[in-house]
Amino acid sequence: MSDSDTSRRAFLKTLGLGAAAVAAAPAAAAFSAGEALAAAPAAMPKRILGKTGVEVPVLALGGMFDTINNQLLLRQALNWGVTYWDTAEYYGRGQSEEGFGRFFGKNPDRRKDVFLVTKLTPKGGDFPARFEKSLARLQTGYVDLFFIHGIDSMSQLTPDMRAFAAQMKAAGKIRHFGFSTHANMEDLLQAAAKEGGPAAGFDVIMHTYNTTVMHKPAMQAAIDASAKAGIGLVAMKTQGMGPATAPTPAEIKVSEQFLKRGFTDKQARLKAVWEEKRVASICSQMPSISILSANVAAARDQTALSSAERGALFELASAECTGYCGGCGSICQSATGGLPVNHVMRSLMYHREYEEPRLGRATFAELPEAVRGRLAQADYAKAEAACPHKLAIAKLMREAVETLA
Repeated sequence: MSDSDTSRRAFLKTLGLGAAAVAAAPAAAAFSAGEALAAAPAAMPKRILGKTGVEVPVLALGGMFDTINNQLLLRQALNWGVTYWDTAEYYGRGQSEEGFGRFFGKNPDRRKDVFLVTKLTPKGGDFPARFEKSLARLQTGYVDLFFIHGIDSMSQLTPDMRAFAAQMKAAGKIRHFGFSTHANMEDLLQAAAKEGGPAAGFDVIMHTYNTTVMHKPAMQAAIDASAKAGIGLVAMKTQGMGPATAPTPAEIKVSEQFLKRGFTDKQARLKAVWEEKRVASICSQMPSISILSANVAAARDQTALSSAERGALFELASAECTGYCGGCGSICQSATGGLPVNHVMRSLMYHREYEEPRLGRATFAELPEAVRGRLAQADYAKAEAACPHKLAIAKLMREAVETLA
């Protein structure tokens, strides 16, 4: 691959995540998404979030970035209708929450305009004290939605956690409750639905959903069960790509096809997720105005993907998935005697695809030292044979140890 092709890949990546042409405009026109939004403002589409009865924008602001020093971005997000804000104690060790809190402190009248979400991981216990610290950082007396963050088994939702959420609801400090998951998503969605969804306290679930996993029968069955139970669904990890590599001819061809239609392959991936009407919103990390404007433009545009374009996305996803962990953690855990391969893969994803090495190292460091010590020496033959995406698990685990330890 030539240097010019590599540069083109970088250019297309920037377009896909940044100052893309608004989806309805010709790609040849020198017209940035920000300019288009300013010139022809349109309403941000909204959907009902399960049985909560709350209308939320189809695009949510993921707060896994430096919110403290991006206050103007927060203001612009509101101006463009991105009123669903997602953060967590875990993001920047509370700094993401603090950034949102600074905005509310300076703009107290805007708190009512934001559907605010924060999360606590199961690890660490002491939920009441940690939650009060989150509220203090956020400079608010309540959150609209509270998640237990990053679970991979229903057993992690202990009776104490559920009781805590119910108490906070009764006190008016939490309006809705649920959990987020990067692993075993289908099983968890089914289990929450079987318990009764909102009747059991599970109002909303945020889960991985992208062109790599959405077409799987198990995922579609889980989405259907959750929707019938009245659970609100929020998608994350919607790009779902493998590690960045030199562009293939197929990737360049598909990117050029989308650009001729007026949007990028990244915007097309978002559109593919929005076509699932049972998903209320996409939570997307948007740490710059250019990324925000591109995603807002895609959300506001009503141009539907053709069947051929959807097929092209699925073909790309199939080609890329050999480097992408689909989150079916129970398979590799069972085959390796309990090693959290999916957690390690998520750490690598933050480091490689998100280009957030510190976040990758921090996620990796959450694993107990004894577990990290086993990763490079374990036998992954059974796991590799069972992996639906045919990942080179042994190689990837060694890479994680060498890169993130």
